[in-house]
Order: sequence, then C-alpha cells, then structure tokens
Amino acid sequence: MKEQNYRNHTRYVPGFHFVTSVAMLALLIGSFINLAHSAKENLYSASLICLVSVIFCFLFWYTRSFALRAQDRAIRAEENFRHFILTGKPLPAGIRMSQTIALRFASDAELPALAERAVKENLKNSEIKQAIVNWRADHHRV
Repeated sequence: MKEQNYRNHTRYVPGFHFVTSVAMLALLIGSFINLAHSAKENLYSASLICLVSVIFCFLFWYTRSFALRAQDRAIRAEENFRHFILTGKPLPAGIRMSQTIALRFASDAELPALAERAVKENLKNSEIKQAIVNWRADHHRV
C-alpha cells in the first residue's frame, strides 16, 4: 500500500461520497420541484416522493454517522490499550475523542509525549497530525 502521511490520509469512496451524495441531493431537490408543480390529483403521490427522499437523506446521513461512531469507540479502546502498553497508564484524563482519533497515526515512540501535549496545549486533531514525525498508517477507516 501507498505510504500514508498527513496530506494523503483521508479516504473517500467515490460511489458513496460523491455519486450517492449528489444523487441524494438531486432526488431531494427534484422531489420538491415535482411537489411544487404537481396537479391537485397528484399532490398525494408527489408528497410521498418528498417524504421518501427525506427518509433517504436521513438514512444516508445516519448510516455513515453510526459506522463512524462504532469506529471511534474501537479507536478509543485500541489507543487507550496501546498507551497503557507503552506507559503502564491509560490515556491522560481530559483527552477528547477527536484527539484520540488523531493520535492513532502517531508512532509508538511519539504517542505518550504527544498525548500529554495534546491535553496540555488543547491541540486540534489537525495540529496533532501535523506534529507527527513518524506516521503510523491506518488503512482501515473510511
């Protein structure tokens, strides 16, 4: 696999992130245009199409957010365990989930000091990622 770093670590699935999202937006807009221009006898079916398109948008959003939340929980457990193996202590109290997610890219040598620094300096996830010298790739999260 290609070496991962700060510039190329984000991953997109074109079929989901681009094609499906644009199709969902087109469906939503088109269904409301259809509702606005529908004749009185077609008002019920046009409103049902709008409802279906709204439901699809919610499904599109929540399937992604629920999967990310499950991945976040796994990352928190993995990084807490990795920190415990390296230091004998859990991750510092007060560390935010976004910081923990960013720390997964830090090498074992960098993790303890960078975790302490993230809490003390209240670093954003992008600042943590940019501070990493030896990048530890994560090819599993989408």
